[in-house]
Amino acid sequence: MAERVTLITGASAGIGMELARVFAANGHRLALTARRADRLEALANELAAKGGKKPIVIACDLEKADAGETIAAALAAEGVELDHLVNNAGFGVFGDAIERDRIEQIGIVDVNVRALTDLSLRFADQLIRNKGGLLNVGSVAGFLPGPGMAVYYASKAYVISFTEALRAELAPRGVRVTVLCPGPVPTEFQARAGVGSQHDTAVLNVSAAEVAREAYRGLMANKRAVLPGLGIKIVPFALRFFPRGFILAATSRFQRQRH
Repeated sequence: MAERVTLITGASAGIGMELARVFAANGHRLALTARRADRLEALANELAAKGGKKPIVIACDLEKADAGETIAAALAAEGVELDHLVNNAGFGVFGDAIERDRIEQIGIVDVNVRALTDLSLRFADQLIRNKGGLLNVGSVAGFLPGPGMAVYYASKAYVISFTEALRAELAPRGVRVTVLCPGPVPTEFQARAGVGSQHDTAVLNVSAAEVAREAYRGLMANKRAVLPGLGIKIVPFALRFFPRGFILAATSRFQRQRH
């Protein structure tokens, strides 16, 4: 039988890096992918130094149309297959959609939507065969319209909907499927997006490490969704009591304050 591994995308920083540490600490052999090979190698060496088998490192840009083929070929070359898949990679950009670079925003769709969908479907047969799990990283933003980060918010709405649907399809086949929906977490995400982090951290003080721990526990417990932090847990419930127009205006005001 092929050795089983957990593939984590976007593992070179932030929540992805912490997820790698949590999975490794719980005995999972890992395959790590992200754009920055040097960071992946450093993380792989760190995890191997703690006594586990060194993770497989796959330097790959998920914006590329052939990213799925690149990852699949690298795993096949190592003679492994997946029992867990963690689609963590994602990014956003701040600013009005009509004013930001169009190609950059299409890149958000490529990473947050296309690559996540590709990998989820591409490796579904392996997850079924190994009775494994799928963790897709959404965001609390997926419950809201997002003027000021329109494409990012919309991409996370897709992640939530797609993951919940896959959960219904894969549950009868023995696969755990969970969507992780964190609020703002202090990581490199804010700098890449061009967002000031002072408002974010005032709203939610949950570290990337704690998000990763809650995500792992939630996946293993086969929870439908994990919303780390008490404040974030009430967001989907609270939204039911406000008109959509009010939510849209409030989100727009909040976004303007973040820049």
